[in-house]
Amino acid sequence: MDEDAEMPVREGVGKSLVGAIDDGTKTVRFVIYEAEQSEELAAYQLDKTELQPQEGWYEQDPLEILHHIRECAEYVIDQLIEIGYSKEDLLSIGITNQRETTIAWDKFTGEPLHPAIAWNDIRTDSTVDAILAKVPDRNKNYLKNICGLPISPYFSALKMRWLKDNIKAVRRASRDKRLMFGTVDSWIVWNLTGGPHGGLHITDVTNASRTLLMNLETLNWDPMLCRLFGIHRESLPQIRSSSEIYGIVRDGSVLDGIRISGILGNQQAALVGQNCLQAGQAKNTYRSGCFLLYNTGTRRVQSTHGLLTTVAYKLGPNAPAVYALEGSIAVAGGAMKFLRDNLKLIKNVAQDTEHIAGQVFSTGDVYFVPAFSGLYAPYWRKDARGIICGLTAFTTKNHIIRAALEAVCFQTRDILEAMNKDCGMPLSKLNVDGKMTSNDLLMQLQTDLIGIPVLRAHTWDMSALGVAIMAGNSVGVWSCERWKQHATPTDTFLPTTTDDDRDARYTKWKMAVQRSLGWATTKKSFAMTEERYRLLASIPATIYLIGSFAMLVVSSVLKNR
Repeated sequence: MDEDAEMPVREGVGKSLVGAIDDGTKTVRFVIYEAEQSEELAAYQLDKTELQPQEGWYEQDPLEILHHIRECAEYVIDQLIEIGYSKEDLLSIGITNQRETTIAWDKFTGEPLHPAIAWNDIRTDSTVDAILAKVPDRNKNYLKNICGLPISPYFSALKMRWLKDNIKAVRRASRDKRLMFGTVDSWIVWNLTGGPHGGLHITDVTNASRTLLMNLETLNWDPMLCRLFGIHRESLPQIRSSSEIYGIVRDGSVLDGIRISGILGNQQAALVGQNCLQAGQAKNTYRSGCFLLYNTGTRRVQSTHGLLTTVAYKLGPNAPAVYALEGSIAVAGGAMKFLRDNLKLIKNVAQDTEHIAGQVFSTGDVYFVPAFSGLYAPYWRKDARGIICGLTAFTTKNHIIRAALEAVCFQTRDILEAMNKDCGMPLSKLNVDGKMTSNDLLMQLQTDLIGIPVLRAHTWDMSALGVAIMAGNSVGVWSCERWKQHATPTDTFLPTTTDDDRDARYTKWKMAVQRSLGWATTKKSFAMTEERYRLLASIPATIYLIGSFAMLVVSSVLKNR
């Protein structure tokens, strides 16, 4: 711990304030709350630049993330002063971030060695094949009893391995022992606390649990997993709890001197913000992707139905870890963006989607599976691709847009069905948040298709609130125990359909999913397995040259016939 982090809590002029840095897939936000209040006191956000160098590749600029954080913080601090507060009233900040997004940088210069590889990037398909070749029966679930995760392009270890295999600057940095790997929280903390000049290389248990490298029991980097993926532990951050004083901001920005005392992955932060702090409670967040977390308490539930076991939070260095089952959906809001940008069916996602879909009373038996880059939970099929099926001569864009909304709901039901099987206790209600929840039609479709009440939070961004609670808890101004008793205002949506109707529609959805599988076939190559490497190496060079010459002769003869 930074030596200055031991200083006592400052007594501000006004009420105690807690800030939150919220790094999402599309935006960076800085938010300030009055301690133990769920309403935002001041906030500002900036959009990110999304880079897509190839199909299925998604990158971000790590330096832009830092720039946006500092600019948002300056704007918000100015807002504070205008409403009668001062910077000294801001006792602490927390950091919540898009998970799995991976950055490599130089520990001596602080320069990123490559753009950040985003969580939804699928460039690591061949890397997955190489790792699967090393495990018995090429079983993608072989590591789940250690880290809770399947071997999938989604997780950070595959992105780290790809960077080492394909980027010369990363390989050189690894050889020279100056390579640092981390998720976005690590990048932010390291830079805010000094960067090359003593910056803290840390992460919290929730982000570490998304890498494929952390042992869920020991909460440390697992030696066997690090060897399997070829990642040196020296390049990885130290794993800490989600709520403790890590250090002081020392980057010359407006946040200088303020403590950092909370870190949570954005979906775990939303679970805390939604007040799902008791075992058996769950929340779903509807953004670019969709993420449903079910609190299982201090019990680790190993899913046998395609879900992830993850850390929900850890309330301090000496507190036990609280775990969750998670279902991750790759495409939710992304499907609406596809309808707007690719098919030109809508102009404004927020305004047009609900209005146009609401002009028809059903999808007309049209089903849309938005598996643009494969399916995540509970299928974990990277060979799936998007389909629209059930089209007739009477299908209109209204039906397709409504089918896209229903796809989000059906994917949520897929996850709830798996959770029911794993836990044996069906949910009685589902808490929801995220930008998409402003769509009343989507919320009604969701409750109709899962058959339980849906409770929509009044604040769409619960991630910032959740990490503010964690940051405030560690400095004694925002008690998590008291937050459990907090009544979060919600809008309630109740089912209006029969069990037979929702089950019949769900059966058709499962048929559509089956038709989406197997579209993306991986070309078999010598690079896929170690056995093939050895086979290639065993072929004498002379035989290889003779064969090549023979092929040229045959080709020449055929051309001249």
